[in-house]
Parts: sequence; structure tokens; C-alpha cells
Amino acid sequence: MTVAVTRERKRVWRAWYLYDWANSPFYSSVITVFGALYLSEIASADAKTNFTLNGDRPCTDSSGASSTLQSCDVSLFGLHFPAGSLWGYLLSIATVTQVLVLPIAGAIADRSRHKRRILGGFAFLGAVASALMFFIAGTNWEIGVWTFILANIGYGGALVVYYSFLVDIAEPDERDAVSSKGWAFGYLGGGLALALQLGFFMGHDFFGVSEGLAIQICFLTSGIWWAVFTVPAVRALPQTHVPKSAERGLSVLTAGFKELKQTIKEARAYPLTLAFLGSYLIFTDGITTVVAVSAQYGKDELKYSTQVLIVTILVIQFLAYAGAMIHGAIAARIGAKKTILGSLVAWVVVLTFAFFIEAGQPLQFYAVAVGIGLVLGGTNALSRSLFGQMIPEGKDAQYFSLYVVGERGTSWLGPLLFAAVGQITGSFRWAIIALVIFFVLGFVFVWLVPVRRAIEAAGNRPPAVL
Repeated sequence: MTVAVTRERKRVWRAWYLYDWANSPFYSSVITVFGALYLSEIASADAKTNFTLNGDRPCTDSSGASSTLQSCDVSLFGLHFPAGSLWGYLLSIATVTQVLVLPIAGAIADRSRHKRRILGGFAFLGAVASALMFFIAGTNWEIGVWTFILANIGYGGALVVYYSFLVDIAEPDERDAVSSKGWAFGYLGGGLALALQLGFFMGHDFFGVSEGLAIQICFLTSGIWWAVFTVPAVRALPQTHVPKSAERGLSVLTAGFKELKQTIKEARAYPLTLAFLGSYLIFTDGITTVVAVSAQYGKDELKYSTQVLIVTILVIQFLAYAGAMIHGAIAARIGAKKTILGSLVAWVVVLTFAFFIEAGQPLQFYAVAVGIGLVLGGTNALSRSLFGQMIPEGKDAQYFSLYVVGERGTSWLGPLLFAAVGQITGSFRWAIIALVIFFVLGFVFVWLVPVRRAIEAAGNRPPAVL
């Protein structure tokens, strides 16, 4: 049955897109650019100030000059590792922490009549924590660790609720397009915010601030952007959720993990849905890692200036808008599954090219950026909408909670692999090519999933084109 696209439904869709617009600067600016560059720099400064190599000389590069990875160690949670590997390990720790929190987020949302408020609450937690990264300065990189972890908790918790709205606001034949537009507007918002921050950062002398303070202000403005645009988005979303129960307090906290366990148990009745979810978890880990470490790869391995790296990320953001829209259009013609498979092939090509980039050749780096931008948004957007087709009716929040928990629960593997390979080999070049394995395995497993059967097994009507 086709539902008419009324003015009210379009208004709700725009509100849903707007939240993607709101939270994107945290991803594009804090994670992808400034966090990756600044935290490693602050940690390196701390290592050089406070530690020694072999106990008898100041902490410098192992060669006494410059090298790809600094051998100066810092410590975190009792572990010692090179300062250059901090970002990869921090990404892993932050995502593991999310896994402990997201089931609680899903339980609270399921048991509240105020689903929009739950979305807003997690969003504001993330926004405030992101803004507090303003206080990272000098050698106090530990502040960045704690505020970044809190911001990730807010980011992930909000996504659990946000994703679940997709099933409420769009019919099966509409979800690919709606999901793709959400991702597209998210990248457009992140790109616009980053462009403004880029102008400020590159003109920091004109504004009378240091380069470090300029980055701190970018953290602050990312949090403000997130908070400001969340308000109209949350207010316009529908409040259609009927709570499961009136549990409160500790019962809600324990119910989250009980519900997750029960969802996994019930999901065994839908093995094809789980098969697709497993495939998604593999390749999305690769996507997340590539975006999160690309700036560090360009800086530490290819020796590009910060300005070149930020411009490159900006190119990715705006092309990701076009890429997501293109993916949606292609999926309407050949189906989401085939489009996803083609996108995964493109990821392998892009990473292979990235491995062979010559240091000091920004045009080659820009070419890789174009490739990443064109496949970045569409791959995840179509996966989200396709998974939504495979969810049993009335269990969208429950299964999207499993979706996000699984996504966060495995997304520490890519950063860990990247950091470990970089530490072992002394080069991020081998670390970046190691990520190809996620896309190759993802392609094979997605190809093996019979999508139409998976949708019908969940009791849903397949879209006209798959």
C-alpha cells in the first residue's frame, strides 16, 4: 500500500534529516580532522617533556631526527605505547565504552513516552562533552581522552533512537531515498561547519589566536552546532512511541542488557537478517576507520601540512553529499544490494591507491579523497535502509539497538588493527592497506545474503527493486 507524501510527512522527513546535519560536525571535525591531529600532537608534547628513551636521554624520535611514528611513549589505563598510536587506541576504547551504554539507551527509549527527549538528552551530552574539548591544551591530553569518550557515548546513544525513527516515518519503498538523503544532508552540514572552521583555522593569525587555540575553538563550535540544530530537529519529530513498560531506576539499566540478550535470542529466528547485519558490521568498521585515521595517515606518513589535510577532508564531506544522493538514485534503478556491492569494490580500489601515494604529492591525496567522498555516505545509508526492511514489524527500536550496539561493538577492531600494524611496522602505509580486508570480507558476505528472502522471512513486503 502506497502512503501519500503529504506536506506533514515531508516536514517530518526534513526534521529527521536535520539531526544528521546537527551531529555531523562531531564526526567530520572532531573525529576526522582536529581530534586525530591535535590529540596526537598534545600527547607527543607530553611524551617529549616527561619521558626518556632507554632511561638515559630525552624523548625524541628513535632515529634522533624524524620518523613516521614517534617512539616516545605515553601511558593510558596502565598501558604504554607510542604517542603516535594514541588516536587509534582511543577510538577503540571509546567504542568499547559505547557498547556498555547503548543497550541502556535502547531500554530507556523503549520504556519512555518521551522518545524525542531521550534523543535530545543523549545529543546534548555529546554536544557538551565535545565543547569541553576546548580545554585540551599544553600537554593535558588526558582531558581529551575523557571528554572524547563522553562525547562518543552521547553520539552513539542518540543514534540508537535516531535510527529507530526511520521505520516510523518512511514506508519500505521510501526508506532507501529517505536514508540516503539523511546521510547526504549530514555530510553537507558537516562540510559546511568544517568549511567555516577551516577558514577560521587558516586565518588564525588574522584573528589573533594561536594555531592550538584555533583548534580548541573548533572543538567548542562543533559542540555548539550540534546542540543548536538538535533543538528544532527533536521538536519536529513525531512522538508516536508507545512504551513497553513503566520500569524506572536500576530496573531500566538492567533491562537494557536483558533486552539485548532477548533480542539476540529472538533474532535467531531470522538468520538472514543476522547474516546481513554481520556483513554490515565488517565493512562499516573499515569505513569508520578509514575516515577516522585518514588525517593521521596524511600527516604522519605522507607529511602533508594541516591545511592540506583539512581541505582534503572538506572535499570528502561535500562529495559525500553528492555520493549519497547518487547511491540513492542508483539503488532505485538496480537495487540497494547491488549498489552496496559496487561501493565495496570501489573502497578496495581507493585503499589500494592510497597505499601507493607518494609523500609530498597532494594531487594524489586529493584523488583518493574524491574516491572516498563518492562512496562514503551511500554505503552506510543504503545498509541502514536495507536492514530496516529485514526487521520484524513493531520491533524497529529493538533491532536498531542491536544494529548500533553491534556497529559500536566491532568498530574498535579497525582502529586497533591500524594502530597495531603501524606500531609493529613503523609505518602507517602498511596499516592503511591492512584495512582492505574489511571490505573484501564484507563484499563476500553481502553477496551471499539473499535479500528478498530475508525481507519476506521478517514478514515485510519487499520494495519493487532490490
